[in-house]
Amino acid sequence: MEPQRLHKVLAQSGVGSRREMEALIEAGEVRVNGAVAQVGSQVSPGDRVTVRGRPVRLKFAEAQVRILLYHKPEGEIVSRDDPDGRATVFATLPKLKGEKWVSVGRLDYNTSGLLIFTTSGALAHRLTHPSFEIEREYAVRVVGELNDLQMQQSCHEILLEDGPARFEAIRDQGGEGTNHWYQVVLKEGRNREVRRMFAALGCMVGRLMRVRFGLIGLPPRLKRGHFEELDARAVQRVLDWAGMTPVIQEEKRAPGQPNLRPKTPRPRTGVQRQTGSPRKDRAR
Repeated sequence: MEPQRLHKVLAQSGVGSRREMEALIEAGEVRVNGAVAQVGSQVSPGDRVTVRGRPVRLKFAEAQVRILLYHKPEGEIVSRDDPDGRATVFATLPKLKGEKWVSVGRLDYNTSGLLIFTTSGALAHRLTHPSFEIEREYAVRVVGELNDLQMQQSCHEILLEDGPARFEAIRDQGGEGTNHWYQVVLKEGRNREVRRMFAALGCMVGRLMRVRFGLIGLPPRLKRGHFEELDARAVQRVLDWAGMTPVIQEEKRAPGQPNLRPKTPRPRTGVQRQTGSPRKDRAR
């Protein structure tokens, strides 16, 4: 369980109201693991908390994990601040109270497609950690065309400046004129990796779109610049697949908030009905 605000946990534990708890903390009457707590302090299960010298048995609220699917357009950065004043993906997302959206990996400024956000930092870390080798699938338009030998090489080894790389799979999707489309899958997310791999094979990437991350696919109905929130059942499947203990409550929407729950996902859209986990995928 992730840390929670001290004054909120104390109120949940029956010590008093949140406002009263904030006043006690500000007055120096609350200690966490022997140290005087500060306004804004957070606590986790296992922390020792006393109020006016008396120990408190903490009760933590079950937090609902939320997951957003965002169709990132080209021309947005995956950062909260940019000194150059460029558009940021976070400006589009719904506002949260007491939480924040964490991006599951990144996409380059000129790359579009599926970008996942969650309120769980632990889930984001688990899904992006290299040891889990979660598949990323991209649609790629290049100038030029690979021959059979180059396609075989791309799934064996391509030497880049930061080490060897390879596609788990590559499929020829055809094309017209000088432009050709490929569908590629890889299990890591190094900076501009797909573009650099095609460049090493002699083809320049003109357009790059991520269409899948693990078992989560980009819904075809989701327009660029729009987001869609997964419902509780879909979140449950993601947490189960990631090997995390789910702590999910029924969805609650503020008055007037649109229903963002996706329809039952089809193959490669939303959360696919898969079995296994990141570790099991790696073992195959």
